[in-house]
Amino acid sequence: MLQAGYLRIPCALGRSGITAFKREGDGGTPLAAMAVLGAYVRGGRRGKPVRLPGLPVRRARADDGWCDAPRHPAYNRPVRLPLGASTETMQREDGLYDVVVVLDWNVRTRARGLGSAIFLHIARPGYRPTEGCVAVSRRDMDRLAPFLKLGARLVVRR
Repeated sequence: MLQAGYLRIPCALGRSGITAFKREGDGGTPLAAMAVLGAYVRGGRRGKPVRLPGLPVRRARADDGWCDAPRHPAYNRPVRLPLGASTETMQREDGLYDVVVVLDWNVRTRARGLGSAIFLHIARPGYRPTEGCVAVSRRDMDRLAPFLKLGARLVVRR
């Protein structure tokens, strides 16, 4: 469950559960307090756009990516595609990244191999596990929007 103020909403976590020893590709969601840094929103989809007035929001473009290759100099950073190293595309066709809130897991103080691209994003049907992110329904992302501000923290506990 994800709790924000009075809201308690279901969420999906990583396929390996919660981990205190996050490593790249392990499928775990970090046991951590992660600052909210900003967001990407994909345009051109049906439905009203999510409003995130408390965050810097970037409209995701086709060449927006996030590097998840630990040996690359841009590891755990936004990049332009194509990169020539392993990346996440910020315009996924499955809709999971229609709204992406960037969390400060290994971003501001970066260490290679300790995990990358840990986001709050849209959940798969049935809240199937993520690769390490926290995911909620599109409807619940709208409900969370007033709580998603610079300085807010997403805390993952057991």
